Amino acid sequence: MTEKFQTGSVVTGKVTGIQPYGAFVALDENTQGLVHISEITHGYVKDINEFLKVGDEVNVKILSVDEAAGKIGLSIRATEAAPEAAVKAKKPRKRPAQIIQDNDSSGFNTLKDKLQDWINASQKENTMKK
Repeated sequence: MTEKFQTGSVVTGKVTGIQPYGAFVALDENTQGLVHISEITHGYVKDINEFLKVGDEVNVKILSVDEAAGKIGLSIRATEAAPEAAVKAKKPRKRPAQIIQDNDSSGFNTLKDKLQDWINASQKENTMKK
C-alpha cells in the first residue's frame, strides 16, 4: 500500500460511501480511504450530502497512511485554494459614559441616611390621618 500511495500526494478517487462523520473514497480497486467531515471543504460542513454524493470523482490529498491498521486519511479541502478571509466591518467604538457629578439629595443615599427621612415622612402621614 505505501509504495503506491505516499503521504502528501494528490490522487483522483471515487466516492463509494457517505457517513455522518465523513466520506469513503476508492483510490483503486483494492484501496479505500476516508475524508473526514472536517476535510470536505473550507468552512463548516453540517451535512456531507450537500457537498458530495456516491459516485462523484474527487481529487484528494493523502494526509496519512497507517499500513498496520490499513487506513488512509484523505482531504478534499487540501486540494482547493483557501477562500479569502472576509473583511469584517469595523464597529464604531463606544465611548465610556461620562460621569456626572450630582449633588441632588433625591439620588442614591445609604439606608442610614434615608432612614430618618422615612421616619419623618411616616410621622407626618400619621398626624395627617388623625
